[in-house]
Order: sequence, then structure tokens, then C-alpha cells
Amino acid sequence: MQTSTSWRSFRMAAWLGWVIESNWTDPFLFAVYSIVKPLSGAAILVIMYGVITEGNFGSALFPYIYLGNAFYIYVGAVMTGVSWAVVDDRELYKTLKYMYIAPINIPLYLLGRGGARFVVGSIAVLITILTGVFFLNVKINLAEVNWGLFFVSLTIGIIMLALIGLMLAGFTLVTARHEGFIGEAVAAALYIFSGAVFPLDVLPEWLRPVGYFMPTTYWLELLRRSLVGEVANAFPTLSQFSNLEILGVMIGLSILFGLVSIWIFKICDHIARENGMIDRTTNY
Repeated sequence: MQTSTSWRSFRMAAWLGWVIESNWTDPFLFAVYSIVKPLSGAAILVIMYGVITEGNFGSALFPYIYLGNAFYIYVGAVMTGVSWAVVDDRELYKTLKYMYIAPINIPLYLLGRGGARFVVGSIAVLITILTGVFFLNVKINLAEVNWGLFFVSLTIGIIMLALIGLMLAGFTLVTARHEGFIGEAVAAALYIFSGAVFPLDVLPEWLRPVGYFMPTTYWLELLRRSLVGEVANAFPTLSQFSNLEILGVMIGLSILFGLVSIWIFKICDHIARENGMIDRTTNY
């Protein structure tokens, strides 16, 4: 019975999230938006790189940066998607209180809402990578891709991001003002400290430990290595570690962050219930 309720909570939330994400316009405009948005973000990065390096797109640095930026789309989509569900339901639709009295599992409901963002994010990631391969000389040899490492890393990383999003959803529950920016602020900070577009070695030495403590750092490294192993291994930050060592560190940190996230959400959820914050809108 509990398993049935949990699966129903997740499945229906994912469907609801997809309807909300895709129902603001007609299918054609939504498809155009899904293509233009990721390409616009990638274009900004490509232009900046071209200006700084004077058009040196043949360097190994370019696929390192480009793929890191492409997969980082998942961070904003999944992590922010879970936490933003609280803002949507409490502030915009004013339905969060009804979700709490419905026979569903609230954490799984929020994770399901993030699942819809995962689908939209996957479309953006795929479009960005294909554009790089066909038009920007990002060389990915499908015969040499480590598919096992890729899918294992991707799956663990998405679960990790969703659980961190659950923690941010907890903070959102007990935040009265500007709660809508929590997910975006954390995603922006991780962009700097996860080696998404540059190795951690370029950071000041006293800031590097922050990056080494983030599971997203090892997640992005494994995704790069699985697709373009030799290029990713050429950068010094984690070059001394093998794939299995990095995978082990990522799994350990993901478990740690996941347990802490669940614990923090339970505390915030209890505070929100006790203080009547479930249906308290800010109107701001």
C-alpha cells in the first residue's frame, strides 16, 4: 500500500509538472522555446570563448568547457525544479495546502515535479550537445564512449540533484520573502565551484576545498570522461584519480548530501506545519 501511494505521488506529480511546463503556449511555440533557450545559452559561452582565445576552437579546452556547460543545464532544471514547486503551489496556484491533506507523499510529490523539469532539461542538453558536435567541432566518437560509466554517472547525479532540490524546497517552505530565488542562487554558486566551465585550479587556493566537497564536481568530470575521456583527463584538477575513484567519491558525497537533504527537509516541513506556513502566501 505504501509503495503504491509513493509511486502514485511521484507519477502524478511528474505528469502535473509536465502539464505546467508545456501548457503555457501551443506545442509549436513550446518546441521553439525548448530549442532556442539552450542554444542561446550555449551561444553566449561560445562567443566569450572565441573572443578570449581568438577563435581557438581546436583546443582541448573547448569540449571540456562546452560539455560541462551542457550538462550543467540539469543542475538548474532538476534542483531548481523541485524547490520551485513549493513557490508554484503556494504562491501562484495556492494549492499546496490541498496537497498536504491529500493521500500523497509530499517529498515524492516534490521530486516528481522536478522529474518534469528533468525531461525538459534533457531536451535542452541533447540539443546543446548535438549542436556542438555538428557545428562546433566537439568531437564525440560514439564507438569510444563509455556508455556504462555515462548512464551510471548520469543516473546517480540526477538523483543527487533532486535530493539537494528537496533540501532547498524545505528552506523555501520556511522562507517568507524572496524564496523563489533560493534554487537559482544555489545553482549559480555551484556553477563556479563545480568546474563546469573551468578547472578548479583557477580558483584561489582557499576556495578550492569548496569545489572538492561538491558532488557536482565529480559528476561533471565523469560525464566528460565517459564521452571524451582523453580530453577530460588532460586537465589537472582530478587527473590523478581513476574513473572508479572519482565514482566512489561521487557516490559517497551523494549519499551524504542526500541524507542531509532529507533530514533538513523533515525539520523545515515540521516548522512549516507548526507555524502555519503551508498556506501562507507572501503576495510579494
